[in-house]
Amino acid sequence: MPRDDLERSLTSSSDEKPSALRLEDGSTVAVVGGGPAGSFFAYFLLDMAERVGIEIDVDIYEPKSFSEAGPGGCNHCGGILSESLVQALAAEGINMPPTVVQRGIDSYVLHMDVGTVHIETPLQEKRIGAVNRGSGPKEMAEVRWESFDAHLLTMATKKGARVVRGRVNELTWNHGRPRIKIPEGLPKTYDFLAVAVGVNSSALKLFQGAGLGYEAPGTVKTFIREYHFGDETIGEHLGSSMHVFLPTMPGIDFAAMIPKGNFTTLCLLGEGIDTERMTSFLNSPEVKGCMPPGWQPGTMACRCGPRMNIRGTTRPFADRVVFVGDCGMTRLYKDGIGAAYRTAKAAASTAVFSGISAKDFERRYAPACRAIATDNLLGRIVFFVTHMIQKLRFSRRAVLRMTADEQKRAEGRSRRMSIVLWDTFTGSAPYREILLRTLHPLFLARFMWDNLVAIVTPSPRSERPAKPSE
Repeated sequence: MPRDDLERSLTSSSDEKPSALRLEDGSTVAVVGGGPAGSFFAYFLLDMAERVGIEIDVDIYEPKSFSEAGPGGCNHCGGILSESLVQALAAEGINMPPTVVQRGIDSYVLHMDVGTVHIETPLQEKRIGAVNRGSGPKEMAEVRWESFDAHLLTMATKKGARVVRGRVNELTWNHGRPRIKIPEGLPKTYDFLAVAVGVNSSALKLFQGAGLGYEAPGTVKTFIREYHFGDETIGEHLGSSMHVFLPTMPGIDFAAMIPKGNFTTLCLLGEGIDTERMTSFLNSPEVKGCMPPGWQPGTMACRCGPRMNIRGTTRPFADRVVFVGDCGMTRLYKDGIGAAYRTAKAAASTAVFSGISAKDFERRYAPACRAIATDNLLGRIVFFVTHMIQKLRFSRRAVLRMTADEQKRAEGRSRRMSIVLWDTFTGSAPYREILLRTLHPLFLARFMWDNLVAIVTPSPRSERPAKPSE
């Protein structure tokens, strides 16, 4: 739906009474968290308020300085801008400059124990970008690339938001209005509060005990490692591809290696990852096969083990309060930045065009969150099937065979498995679309045939990716 049509639908519904809690001229808004969700929310809130003639004051509370490399400016390093997000932002007039997008991803390489296959971007378009959420790992000699989060925060301040450098450590109520405090300042009362902290933030505990009926999302631990290889080495061994691994070891759902500038980010996802499994994975032939000669797993520039949202909260709102991004609802295992954009815009639209009561958010914001939650349920089905394939060697060979044969076809011919894999690991499409593609009769017929061939053929087919120089 076009943006103006969406706004008219939110403001002209004849079966709704005006909300008792609304933003008006002079209203004050606090946004706790200056990551993508908080910055997007502030940007859209101010933009929409300006277009309907409301002047509001917005303070963004963010303790980190994203211009500083290492822990002081860290926001867990890695980030991928999916194709669908790039398109959505472009439609909003928001374009990412080359100082932010460190490396365009034009393909990805799928690694399994039965072989490796190179998968080109659908339609030969180069729309996926690798970014640093912060300014980079602690061993970065100089900051060459702009932080993605810093860029969005600057975008919000240009709209009129004010950044308050401090970590919120107190939440109370003043005549029904939220009042927050940072250690270095006095309490300040606001008309409206948007919470956009990550699931790794200690501030999340403040809102669980604030009488809002809020429960923190379900999480799982991830392992992230940063390796400093340099532009030339990355170009030779990794190229402009995202490398995806489907290991057979239990507890690891999948892993991704993302080249960014001089560094490469390695991220493992799964509900049973521990140090032993991490070490075993790093020493596997699949990982060592795409690393530079002489590489050692312990020679990392930076590492962390953040939590990831895998099950959103059931009630991300209350009177005068809304939760957006990771602390509310996000996509399962992928496209967290895209989910931050969508939930932030939906919450801002509700606040400006409907109101800021719990009933307003139930009517206008909750449907956007439920849509993500429903799609995540379908995503669990997709990953369940993926786990089944990971356990069966002949099915892994079938995936490899089907994908490799598709990549040899002329551009424009159907590449059903390639598109399914691309969208699963890059976040460029909802899980619903992915699941429907796998249920297409032609997809099922071809995949069943390749499974049969893999069963009766003793040796696996493998296609090693060509070096960029080739």
